Formats: sequence, structure tokens, C-alpha cells
Amino acid sequence: MINKREDIYNLPNLVSLIRILMAPVLLYLAISQQPYWFIGVLLFAEFTDVLDGFLARTLNQITEMGSHLDSWGDFVIYTTMAICAWILWPNILQRELLYFIIIVVSFTLPSLIGFIKFHQFTSYHTWGVKLAVFVTVIGYLLLFTGLLDWPFRIAAMFCLYAAIEEIAITFLIHHEHVDVRSVWQALKYNRENK
Repeated sequence: MINKREDIYNLPNLVSLIRILMAPVLLYLAISQQPYWFIGVLLFAEFTDVLDGFLARTLNQITEMGSHLDSWGDFVIYTTMAICAWILWPNILQRELLYFIIIVVSFTLPSLIGFIKFHQFTSYHTWGVKLAVFVTVIGYLLLFTGLLDWPFRIAAMFCLYAAIEEIAITFLIHHEHVDVRSVWQALKYNRENK
């Protein structure tokens, strides 16, 4: 439930802002070829992604602004992860290029379609996206630390599913909503608006 009173100065929003501010740090570490520090800061940034939602629910500080800020933080970090992977591990990235492209398109296309329809970026926070992000971060870490490559390939399929679901939600709902957890919830909104 989103608070009607939009108090943007709260702890969850500060944590989301910290995640956004990690992007330049990640870029610096990639450009200066410090992969271990990069992985460490990336893990911290991902921890803040979990922490901001936990704090918002625990402190009853869920706001529409907070949902959007969380989504912007996610978009900034995942874009930065893609750019930094190209800088730090170009050979691995070329080998896994098809899966990399699927993942990048999967997190950019739904945002673009949502922006075209609603004239703002969507913040659905679907269960599919949450699962895809978890699997992708694990796959990313395993791939670029040289441990395993197949989890990254599996992650691409999770991302593709999550993208299709988000695009379906955008087509189903008539007005922008935040925190639409699934296509079934979008169908409910669609029925209520008829």
C-alpha cells in the first residue's frame, strides 16, 4: 500500500540514492581495471537494492516516489553493470554476446515501451523481474569471476520472460501504476477500469 503523503525524505529513498551514486564508483573501478573492487562494490549496490524495499515495508515508508527511485536505481546499476562488463571482460562478453544482448534488451525494452505509453518510466517491481534480477546477478558474478558460464545463459531466459510480462502489463493497464506484481494483477486493474 502506497502512502498518500509523499515524504520523499526517508531512509529507504536515501538507500536507493546511495545505489544510484554507486554507478560512478563502479565505472571508475572498471576503467581503472580493478575487477575485485568492482565486484565488491557491485555486491554492496545489490545489497542496497534489497535493503531499500525491506526498509520501506518495515518502516511503512512505501511511496510512489520511492518506487520510482528504486526503479531508477535499478536501471542505472544494470546499465552500469553492462558497460563495466564490456570494459573489464571484453573477451568473455564477446563469447556470451547473444545472452548479454538478450539481458540488455530485456531490461531496456519494457522501460522504453512504458515510457512511450505513459510518458514516464514504469515501476512495476514484478515477481518475475525480482527473480530475473536475482538469477542474473548470480550468473553475472559466476561468469565474470570465471567460475561458471551456464547460469548467465539461464539468467537470459529469466530476463526474457520478465520483459515479456512487463510489456504485457504495459499493454493491459490504461494508467500507469506502481508495484504491479504480475500480469494477473494487471488483468485485475484492467477489469476494474472497464
